[in-house]
Amino acid sequence: MTVELVRGQNHPLPDTRLEIRVSAGHPVVAGATLGDEGGTVPGVEWIAHPGSPSLPGVEVSQQAAADHRLAVDLEAVPAAVHRLSVLLALPVGVGGPTRFGAVAAPFVAVTGLDGTEIASYTITGLDRECAVVALELYRRQGAWKVRAMGQGYEGGLAAMLGDQGLERPADLAASILGAVARGLARSVSAPPPRVPETERVRHSAPTSAAEPMAGVDPAHTVPVTPPPPPLPSTPQPTPQPPHASTGGGPISYAHPGRRAAAPEPQQGPPVPVAGDAGGWSMDERLYNQVWGMFEDLARTTAAYRSACDFAESRLDKELDSVLSDPRSRIGGAGDAAREAARAKHDELTARAQEVLDRDLAQLAAESEVVEPALPAAYARWDNPVWHAYRVPMEAPMALRLGDLHLPERTDLRIPMLVRLPLERGLWVDSGRGHSEAAGLLDEAELRRLALDTAVAHATRLLAVYPPGEFTVHVIDPAGSGATALAPLVTAGVLAGPPAAGAAGVTAVLAQLTERVDLVQMALRAGAPDALPPGMDTAEQLLIVHDFPHGFDDRAVTQLRYLADEGPAVGVHLLLVADREDASAYGPVLDPLWRSLMRITPVPDDHLADPWVGHAWTYEPPLFPPGSRVLHQVLAQVAEARRQWGR
Repeated sequence: MTVELVRGQNHPLPDTRLEIRVSAGHPVVAGATLGDEGGTVPGVEWIAHPGSPSLPGVEVSQQAAADHRLAVDLEAVPAAVHRLSVLLALPVGVGGPTRFGAVAAPFVAVTGLDGTEIASYTITGLDRECAVVALELYRRQGAWKVRAMGQGYEGGLAAMLGDQGLERPADLAASILGAVARGLARSVSAPPPRVPETERVRHSAPTSAAEPMAGVDPAHTVPVTPPPPPLPSTPQPTPQPPHASTGGGPISYAHPGRRAAAPEPQQGPPVPVAGDAGGWSMDERLYNQVWGMFEDLARTTAAYRSACDFAESRLDKELDSVLSDPRSRIGGAGDAAREAARAKHDELTARAQEVLDRDLAQLAAESEVVEPALPAAYARWDNPVWHAYRVPMEAPMALRLGDLHLPERTDLRIPMLVRLPLERGLWVDSGRGHSEAAGLLDEAELRRLALDTAVAHATRLLAVYPPGEFTVHVIDPAGSGATALAPLVTAGVLAGPPAAGAAGVTAVLAQLTERVDLVQMALRAGAPDALPPGMDTAEQLLIVHDFPHGFDDRAVTQLRYLADEGPAVGVHLLLVADREDASAYGPVLDPLWRSLMRITPVPDDHLADPWVGHAWTYEPPLFPPGSRVLHQVLAQVAEARRQWGR
C-alpha cells in the first residue's frame, strides 16, 4: 500500500534494497549525501553526484534528466552512516529554468526492487529555490525510515552542501554543475512528445493573459500580450504543441503527462479533504482538523441557539405588548398582531435552522472524509485501520478517548483527542451520576462496563507506543475484575499479575511512588541520566479497580501523590471507581477527583468545550460486539515486545 507523504512525515521502510524514482518534468541534477547521526557529511567522498555517481550502498544518474532512478542498498552503507539525503538541483548555464517555482512540482517515490511503491512525496511550495533536499532515509533503533523533507535553498547547490557541513561548498557545487553541463553538451535532446490535436494551441483563437490555455497549468506559464487576430487573407499558422516556443509566446515547463485541464468554476460548498489544516505531518494536520471541526460545531450551534433565544424573547415581548393594549385584547386586531408575532418568530427560527442545517451538512461531509483517514491512535475501534495495525516505532501526538456530540445532530460525532503524554489521569466513573443511560443499568453491569472501558483505554495506549515504551500495572484488590482484565493478562502485556489484597496495593504504590521521587530528584539536579541502573524508563500507567477497596490511609495518600506529581514524570493513573463508595473519606478526596479527567462507561453529557461551554455528550470507545480487534492488537503488542526484548 502506497503512503503519500507530506512535508515532515515519516514512514518505516520494509526493505533495505530500494529504488528512488524522481520525475521532475524538466532536467534536474540528482544526488545523494551520506551523513552521520547528526546529519553532518564528513567530506566530498560521502557525496554521490553525476561526476562521482557511486558510493557504497547508493548509485545515482551520471547526468541531468527529467526522470531518475537511484539505486539504494541500506545494508551496504557504512556503519557510521545514519542519514541518506536525496538532493535535487536545477542545472545552470544550459538555458533552462533557474527556480523550481517555474517548473512542475517534482515527484519522488521510494519503491522496492519489484517496482512496488512504498512511499511517495510531491515537493510543493517551492518558488525561488533552485536546490532541494527531497527525502531523507534515516536509521532509528536499528530500523530505517523515510522522511519527506522538501527543504529548498535559494542559494542553490552550494548553500545546500554548506548546510550539511561540507567545507568549500561553492567549489564543490561548481565542479558538480560543471560535470553536468559537459554531460548535457554531449547528450542529444529527446524529440518533443506527440500531443493530441485536441490539446494543441490554436492561434486562430488567441488566449488572453487572464484566460490560461486549456491543458496548461497557469502557474507554469508567463502571461504575454496576445498577438492581433490575422487578416482574412492571411494564412493561419501551423498549430504548435504547448511546450514549444512560437516566437514570443509563453513557454510551459509543465510535464506533458501531468497537465490538467483548466478547473471548472466550483459550485456549492468546498469539497472537504482529509488533512486540510496546518501542520508538519499528516497526523498533526488531522489533529488540527479535528479540533477545527470541534470548534466549528460548537460555534455554529451557539449561533443557532442564540438566534432561537432571540426569536423567543422577541415573541414574548411582542405578545406582552399586544396584551398590554386594551384595544387589542379582543377583536380581530389582537388576533392579527399575535399571528404576525408568531409568523416573525417562525421566520427567524426557520432561517436559523437553515443556516444550522447547511453548516451541519458541511461538517458531516468533512467527518465522512476525515474519519476513514485517521491513524490508529485517532481511529474508532471499528475503523479498518486496525485490521492492518502494526506496532509503531514512534509515539503519536494525541490519542482518542471517545466521541463527542450535541443534541442538534447526534449522529455527527467529533473524535475526542487528547495530547500525549497525558497531562492528567483518567477516572472512569462506575457510579450512576446523573446519566439517563446509567439509570437504566443495574450496578453490577455498570461496574463491568466501567472496567471494560478502562481496558479499552489501556489497550489503545499500549498499541500506540513503541515496543517497551509503555508499561501497565494493575491493582485489583478483591480480584473482582479478573474477567475484564483477562485479555491483558493472557497477552502478557502487563508489568506483572494484577496486585490483590492490601499487601499487593502497598507494594505497587510504593514502587511507583519511589519512581516518581527518583525521577524528580534527577530532574531537579539536572542529571536525568543518573537514574539507578535497570530502572524502567518507559511511561507508566496504573489501573486501579474498585477503589477504595483495599486502601488504607497511607495508600490513599500515595494515590493522591501519584495523581498530582506522576504525569510530569511519566506515571499516569487510570482510576475505576464510584465516588459514592469513597464518601466516607469526605472532602479529603476532593483534590483527587478534581485532578482526574472524568469519563463514563455510558453516554453522559458532563463535558464542556472551551469556547462557548456547551454540554457535550461523551460516548466511550467500546469494541464492536463480537470483534477480535482487542485480542489481535494485544497479540501484536506482545509479539513486538518479544522481538525487541522488552
